[in-house]
Amino acid sequence: MEELSRRRMLLAGGALGALGALSAATPAQARPPWTWAASGSVAGQGAGLDPEWVWDDEADPVLAAVIDRGDTSKVNEALRQWTRNDQALPAGLPADLREFMEEARRMPSWADQDKLRAAARFTTKKGIYTGALYGLGSGLMSTAIPREARAVYYSKGGADMKDRIAKTAQLGYDVGDLNAYQPQGAMVVTAVKTRLVHAAVRHLLPQSPGWSRTGDGQTIPISQADLMVTWHSLPTFVMRKLKDWRVPISAAESDGFLHVWQVTAHLMGIRDEYIPASWEQAEAQSRQVLDPILAATPEGVELTDVLLDIVAELDAGLTRPLINAFSRYTVGDRAGDLIGLDKEPFWQPLISAAWPLLVAFREGLIPLPLVPAAAWTVEEAIRRFVLLFLAEGRGIHLEIPDTNRPA
Repeated sequence: MEELSRRRMLLAGGALGALGALSAATPAQARPPWTWAASGSVAGQGAGLDPEWVWDDEADPVLAAVIDRGDTSKVNEALRQWTRNDQALPAGLPADLREFMEEARRMPSWADQDKLRAAARFTTKKGIYTGALYGLGSGLMSTAIPREARAVYYSKGGADMKDRIAKTAQLGYDVGDLNAYQPQGAMVVTAVKTRLVHAAVRHLLPQSPGWSRTGDGQTIPISQADLMVTWHSLPTFVMRKLKDWRVPISAAESDGFLHVWQVTAHLMGIRDEYIPASWEQAEAQSRQVLDPILAATPEGVELTDVLLDIVAELDAGLTRPLINAFSRYTVGDRAGDLIGLDKEPFWQPLISAAWPLLVAFREGLIPLPLVPAAAWTVEEAIRRFVLLFLAEGRGIHLEIPDTNRPA
């Protein structure tokens, strides 16, 4: 990466005016043809349709009608009352939306409660790793996913990233909750509300001049392919990193972690024929749909800077260099360069050397004297970040947008 990072080039180039010009000039990223076989999915079979051209036939027309009728505020007010899996849907919902949601909230027939309980045990033991990886791995990787970065930037949520991050954290918090899919949990609610938000964005974003001129060629955002790309940036990426870090995980807990995300994919409107049935299938699909499409966009670089500024609020920016270095260690140099992460010559080699030892100590694999003292500075910064990340996920209301990002 050039010494003058893309982020500084962007800021020097004239804020949003330059952003629009650069965005229009960014070439479209070629997407590999879809070859992954549905025989590797939880459904075991499928129609063979390329998910690039499949959206959400059940949710999309309903949410378009809600927005076009001017019912958005009324629906959001009603949905604030729906917070637990076992609650009846609130009064005041339009009949078409209620009918859709009653069906959408049903758990898939293949959901396995034993595996979901194993997922809860996994979170109890490995929460500090998954929290860090969701926030400083998956969260930052999303800004290197061109379609996701642009969809976030030009939608309503892009105008208030702290609120947007809090709502994203709600998903990470709820999916890792010990009662995620139990009656007293909230993950069914969170997944269905997220599905509603995606459908609303599909209706609204094509009306955004900023999004429409990005040159990607996509006329409707958030296809099933895009949803799977995002999905892989979460569980597949996290499991890959846990293996890289040599975190011991039992087979039952590994299966449970996959299963909780399989159920989540289903409830968010992803067709079963696209949901991988195993980690091997998840890796195979990820190598096709996620790994090749990572790329730099002006929107992604801008969002990265905003995200890191929010993290820096922990201590007025004192740990931002450390967070930069840990994020680059987590997502890798390729993605780090694409999103304009600063290189940190002091922290990067320290983290690369100390973090594996810290993980080994936490897992009881080596004694304390082998862990350098500086590693505990890293541990404390990451611990505080995870607490912030989880705290942002509490008491947040996912709401249907009724407009795009203001010009």
